[in-house]
Amino acid sequence: MRPTNRMTLADLPPPDSDLRCPHCGSSVPFGQRNCPECGVDLLLAADLIFRQRLSEVHAAPPASPSSAEELVPRLGDALIHEGLLSPEQLDRALATQSEAAAHGTARRLGEVLVEQGLLSHGDLDRVVARQIAQLQRALQAANLTLEERVRERTAELTRALERLSELNQLKANFVANISHELRTPLAHIVGYAELFGDQALGPLTPDQANAMQVMQRASQRLQVLIEDLIQFAGASQGAISLQLSAEAPAGLVQEAYDRLSAHAGPNAAAVEQEITGDLPDVRVDHSKIVWVLTQLLDNAVKFTLPPGRVTIRVSRDTSFVRFEVTDTGIGIPQARLGEIFEPFHQLDGSANRRYAGTGLGLALARQIIEAHGARFDVRSQEGMGSVFGFMLPADAPAEGAGPSPEKAAQSAAPRSPST
Repeated sequence: MRPTNRMTLADLPPPDSDLRCPHCGSSVPFGQRNCPECGVDLLLAADLIFRQRLSEVHAAPPASPSSAEELVPRLGDALIHEGLLSPEQLDRALATQSEAAAHGTARRLGEVLVEQGLLSHGDLDRVVARQIAQLQRALQAANLTLEERVRERTAELTRALERLSELNQLKANFVANISHELRTPLAHIVGYAELFGDQALGPLTPDQANAMQVMQRASQRLQVLIEDLIQFAGASQGAISLQLSAEAPAGLVQEAYDRLSAHAGPNAAAVEQEITGDLPDVRVDHSKIVWVLTQLLDNAVKFTLPPGRVTIRVSRDTSFVRFEVTDTGIGIPQARLGEIFEPFHQLDGSANRRYAGTGLGLALARQIIEAHGARFDVRSQEGMGSVFGFMLPADAPAEGAGPSPEKAAQSAAPRSPST
C-alpha cells in the first residue's frame, strides 16, 4: 500500500472542555456519539439545531417605528381639540381646500382658515409650534425605542452565532472521532484484502479473484470516504494549511487519473485528457490539488453512464492555468446549483437514492480551491452534463504570454478509468 499524504486526527485541536447536549444540557465527553443522559443522537441534533439557528439569524428585522403622521395628530384635529375650531368649520375649510386643488391650486389648511376668518395668525402659530415640539418628543422616544430594539437584536444575533459556533464544533469533533474509529479496523480489512487479492495467502479460483477485486474496490472507496470526513472536520475548524510548490499541470492530472483508475469499476464512463502544450508550472499544494481533481473526476464518472464521456482539460489563460472537468452525465437543475457545495447534502436525499456518497466532496474541494485564492465556476444543464472549472496562477508566467491556440490531446482515443 502506498502511503497517503492526508490529514490525521492528531492535526485536529482537542476541545477545551466537555460540550453540552443541545437537547437536555447534560455534559457530553469528547468522542461520544449519544448523550449519556437522554440518549439523543448528538450529531443529528447538532445539525438540526444548526439549521434552525441559521434560519433565525437570517430572519426579517422588526417593523419600523410609527410614521410622523401617526406620532402627531393632524392640524385640524389639534385645532378642534383645543376648542379653536368646530368640526363644521373644519369641514368647510377642507371643502375649500379640495375645490382649490381641483382647479390646480395647492393651498395650506392654515392659510384657508385664516383667510375665512376662522382662525387668527397667532393661534395658528401657537398650534403649529406645539405640534413641532410634540413631533420632536415623539421622534426622540421612537429613536430610543429603536436603539433598544437594535441592542436586543444584536444581543440575540451574538448569542445565536455563539451557539452556531458551539454546535459546529460539536459536529466537527464527532465527525473526526467517528472517522478515526472507523479508519483503524478498515486498515486491517484493506490490508488483508490486498494480500488475498495478490494471492499471497494462497491461490484463488477465478470467481474468488473477481470477488476479491470487488471487495478491494469497495474497501478502498470506503477508505477514501473516511479520509474525506477527517479532512472536512479539520477544514471546518480552519485547519487547511498549504504546502506550496511549483507543479506541472500535466503531472497533477495524470496522478488524479491514476488514483481514479485504481478504484473505478469496470463499467465506468470513459475519461479523456486534453492538455495544452507548453503549460507553465502552477504553485499549489500538490496533494490537495490532486485530491480535488480526483474528486471532480470521480463525481463526473459517477454521474455519467456509458457511452457518456468525461473530459479533463488544462489550458493557459494569460497568467493563469485553467483546469476543467466536463461530463455528459445527468446534469444539475439550474435552481439547485447552489446546493451542491453544502456539506452532508445531496440533491437526491432519499434513503433509496441511486448515487452513494457523503455529500462532502465538493464542499471540501471548494474550501481547498478557495484556500489557493481561486474559486469554482460551475455550468450545468439537466440531462446534458456539467462543467466544473477553476484557474490557478502560473508559477512564473512569461511576459506577454497568452492562450495557446494549439491543443494537443494527450489521449487520442477515450480511455476508461477501469483500465
